[in-house]
Amino acid sequence: MLEIIGLTRRFGTVTAVDAVTLAIPHGQMMGIIGRSGAGKSTLLRLINRLVEPSEGRIVFEGRDVSALRGRALRDWRTDCAMIFQQFNLVQRLDVLTNVLVGRLNHRGTLTSLLKLFTAEERAAAIRTLDRFDLAEAALQRADTLSGGQQQRVAIARALMQEPRLILADEPIASLDPRNGKVVMDALRRINREDGLTVLCNLHTLDTARQYCDRIVGMRAGRVVFDGIPAQLTAPIVRDIYGMGEEDLDRAETVTGTGLEAASRPRIAA
Repeated sequence: MLEIIGLTRRFGTVTAVDAVTLAIPHGQMMGIIGRSGAGKSTLLRLINRLVEPSEGRIVFEGRDVSALRGRALRDWRTDCAMIFQQFNLVQRLDVLTNVLVGRLNHRGTLTSLLKLFTAEERAAAIRTLDRFDLAEAALQRADTLSGGQQQRVAIARALMQEPRLILADEPIASLDPRNGKVVMDALRRINREDGLTVLCNLHTLDTARQYCDRIVGMRAGRVVFDGIPAQLTAPIVRDIYGMGEEDLDRAETVTGTGLEAASRPRIAA
């Protein structure tokens, strides 16, 4: 169980995350939606401790993550793998080495600096790439791959950390719909087959509804919706995105999606 308790982050006079409290069971796939600036990315960075909280706590399986320092904090960041919108691969390195980077926190400093990966680690990396149909690209430079392929390499790298949960910060926002589907299918497969908790900031409502067991809507740093996809009705969508009836009608016209009781417009998060 991951517990977020009164979590707040202020940047000067701006409150990016405002007293958020959530309990996330093990193995859940949760989508986080909201407008730009709603606090979605900051929330994930707080959980991973890339950003320090101003107030509140993060507790994972009874351990106060917000109090960790030094080696214990590095271990938490290994347990809590991040996947970013821009992939964060080393473009000049081959795919296999990029995936093996996920093992660095499991190794000593000298071997990490020398990149002395074992045969077992290399075999595990190949098996992980094979799960995402990328084994044949193992020796290609990362910059020769498509965006969707690079994001799958980033997911493979995250799995090499042997994490307890995965945080994905708008992982398909820079991808076309086809590659976006491939990446989301990969994340859901990890959630289902490996039993990993997945928290995912998402760019569109229909993606959140299709892939997630639970959806959290944020506005101005606060949680304004927390429920299953079927509960995400048109009035709730308007509340999350601060939209009037005309705005929602315009979104329907532009995207060609219906607005039944369980609204599914493609609205940028």
